[in-house]
Amino acid sequence: MSRRTAREASMKLVFQMAFNDDHVDEVGAEDILAQAKEELNYNNYQYIETVVSRTESNLQKIDEYIEKFSENWKIDRLSKVDLSILRLAISEILFFDDIPTRVSINEAVELAKKFSTDKASGYINGILDQVANQLNKAR
Repeated sequence: MSRRTAREASMKLVFQMAFNDDHVDEVGAEDILAQAKEELNYNNYQYIETVVSRTESNLQKIDEYIEKFSENWKIDRLSKVDLSILRLAISEILFFDDIPTRVSINEAVELAKKFSTDKASGYINGILDQVANQLNKAR
């Protein structure tokens, strides 16, 4: 299976974190990881473990970007699905040099179209574009 499937599994794990004091619930993760292991090749399975781990360990930094560019919105007001998609995408943008930023943004928009509301994809795209622009200026 594809990296898109791996991203979906990763988003589900990051989503679980939002309900478990921002940590991966080992018991809840077992089903998602077992299914992913059956469907994905080794590299995509490793991607899941790596992106979720990096997201979890850098959550404060990731959330600072979300708060900075979520004009007039606090993180606790965002839907958990949208928050999870943003966290995953920003983690990719910050910590995965082998994934082009545009790919991370486009995949986040596709996740939003599949798992969130009609307006969420535009909102997520806007925040991620601002994150990418700031990081490009800093480089």
